Amino acid sequence: MAMEAPLKVALGTLAFVVFWILAVFPAVPCLPIGRTAGSLLGALLMVIFRVISPEEAYSAIDLPILGLLFGTMVVSVFLEKADMFKYLGHLLSWKSRGGKDLLLRICLVSAIASALFTNDTCCVVLTEFVLNVARKNNLPPKPFLLALASSSNIGSAATPIGNPQNLVIALQSGMSFVEFLSGIVVAMLVGVVVNAAILLCYFWRLLSADKDEDVDSAAAVAAEVDVNLHRFSPATMSHLNIKNSQASASDASAQSSISGAANLRCRTSSADGGVTDSAMAPNPSRDGICVSGDDGASTTWRTQLWKTCVYLVTVGMLISLLLGLNMSWTAITAALALVVLDFKDALPCLEKISYSLLIFFSGMFITVNGFNKTGIPSALWEFVEPYAQIDTVGGVALLSLVILLLSNVASNVPTVLLLGARVAASAAIVSLAEEMRAWLILAWVSTVAGNLSLLGSAANLIVCEQARKAKSFGYNLSFLGHLVFGIPSTLIVTAIGLVFVRS
Repeated sequence: MAMEAPLKVALGTLAFVVFWILAVFPAVPCLPIGRTAGSLLGALLMVIFRVISPEEAYSAIDLPILGLLFGTMVVSVFLEKADMFKYLGHLLSWKSRGGKDLLLRICLVSAIASALFTNDTCCVVLTEFVLNVARKNNLPPKPFLLALASSSNIGSAATPIGNPQNLVIALQSGMSFVEFLSGIVVAMLVGVVVNAAILLCYFWRLLSADKDEDVDSAAAVAAEVDVNLHRFSPATMSHLNIKNSQASASDASAQSSISGAANLRCRTSSADGGVTDSAMAPNPSRDGICVSGDDGASTTWRTQLWKTCVYLVTVGMLISLLLGLNMSWTAITAALALVVLDFKDALPCLEKISYSLLIFFSGMFITVNGFNKTGIPSALWEFVEPYAQIDTVGGVALLSLVILLLSNVASNVPTVLLLGARVAASAAIVSLAEEMRAWLILAWVSTVAGNLSLLGSAANLIVCEQARKAKSFGYNLSFLGHLVFGIPSTLIVTAIGLVFVRS
């Protein structure tokens, strides 16, 4: 692509810089409007400056990605209602030997889940849960949030359904699911191990402190109840402070102890209009209403059946994705199936969707598309293409650096769309095997590149936003806080993984 007129290049670059600054520093003093409004402002400037037309702006919005994200958010809400978080908590904390062991488990679980459910889904589902586990064990949340985000990105590199750029690569290259998996799975496993080792080295002293013994019993009880009563709510715009959430959890604990007594006393109206006390064995209740033994058994049976249906629909969605069905429509179909099975007004569940995140991505797609229209990314590739051949070690290293840079500046999906065909064409001159290897290198580097900075991947932004808005234990993962870990981790994991990428 040729460079546009100097004025258009300057205006397009200005719009992109505005977007980038507000995305990195959402509370910048001169314009503290936040990431979502910042992405819309960048998109609007691209149109006002006539870098792209309004029609091109609308077409730049990647509806399949938004549909996939929306569908998986809805599915995650119903999985939370079906107590999946509680079961996952038992798995992660079962015979746990402290913070280091917990961090390793989060790395492994998030990597495998991301390969099967996409990294965005994994981060949407697990972020607030990881915060609650950290609070329960009186541990700092930062290491576990970084473990979740980075391992999710690395794990998603293994399959075509792990992330959007892999899907694009699989479709353009014609590789099957098995070919894609066999080419990267070893690099992914090694990368997860190396990334976990870097996390342990970076936070060794912080995780070595035996903090669990310093937690008083009241805080421990509150944290336990908070984990069990956790409700996934990504769209909440504000959160309680820790003292208020602990007080609420303590009240819930006291209420739970009363309702769980051996004999529950319920006040009932007698036939003559009087009020009598009656002893009743503890039965399942709903909304705090006492029910009889038969009704309680029926309610328990219906609840278990509903949970089973939720898990079956989720497994069906996973199988459909593995079979290669359309990702976004599969996720939306699963979401609507769960809405119908719930047989209630869906508004409370839909209100938990992070619509601000969907709007942010819409603005980002338009802004990035406008920046690509300036011709700057294409000019960069044309300059380095003669030196970035994958038949030499130096060429692979230079190509990887270019992919890392563009993936963090122009986003990984546009980078794949921009470089994919050109990189493959250059490698095809050598052999067909080298062409397939070029596609796999592009998939590996563009995915792991997401760990470099907070803006490197959607998964990072999801973890950041979900953690900031969490009700029970909100935490702000800053751009610089992520960058200090992201730079060494990305460079080391990328370099080691390239050795194991095979066509």
